[in-house]
Amino acid sequence: MSEEQLPSGTETLIDHLIELRTRILKSLVVFLLIFLGLFYFSNDIYQFLSLPLRQLLPAGSTMIATGVTSPFFAPLKLTMVVALMLVMPFILHQVWCFISPGLYQHEKKIALPLLLSSIILFYCGIAFAYYVVFPLMLAFFTSVAPAGIELMPDINEFLDIALKLFFAFGLAFEIPIATFLLILSGITSIETLVAQRSYVIVGCFIVGMLLTPPDVFSQTLLAVPMWMLFELGIVLARITLGQQTQKEPSEDA
Repeated sequence: MSEEQLPSGTETLIDHLIELRTRILKSLVVFLLIFLGLFYFSNDIYQFLSLPLRQLLPAGSTMIATGVTSPFFAPLKLTMVVALMLVMPFILHQVWCFISPGLYQHEKKIALPLLLSSIILFYCGIAFAYYVVFPLMLAFFTSVAPAGIELMPDINEFLDIALKLFFAFGLAFEIPIATFLLILSGITSIETLVAQRSYVIVGCFIVGMLLTPPDVFSQTLLAVPMWMLFELGIVLARITLGQQTQKEPSEDA
């Protein structure tokens, strides 16, 4: 059957699939270009990541690599993650270009600011983890080593902890967006969330316990911002719903 004989619905589906493939390929190409551009600086990127830890090590102590391939693959893995973070705005832009034609005008007015806010909040979460959580958490761990124990962190283990914290705080900082969407979509209400605030606080500490290393400092530093961001989402929803309520009488008039 030729393309001229295909039903209109089938042609539309094929067009969408072709466009989706094109946008995925564009994202992959941009990711590879950024990764290749950063590859030469892999060791420098790892040096920057490990700087807060290396500054706290006792004189004469260094980080170690317990695996033969670790000195190569640890910086390589970090560089891939950094490249993915840098290309994420482009990927989300491709997603926006793909879905925006199917949105109504009022949906576009809300969706685009939410998309931009989610990117900014994710980066803010990573920055908070690196500049606030890292110094406090690492200072605690390096200060409690028993007498006679020389601290020599493994580069792979440190990288795993760092990436886990980055993604945990990056996702945690998306809570205002999630709260806002839950309320705006009608899945829940402001009154319901306020009534369940105590459970939300307990849930934040449970999530902090699951997503961070087993110490009270990093758990608290994740749980408290999650709670405050939850409250921010409620405030934003109140403002938006209040504006919509003010517009409705004027439109009826």
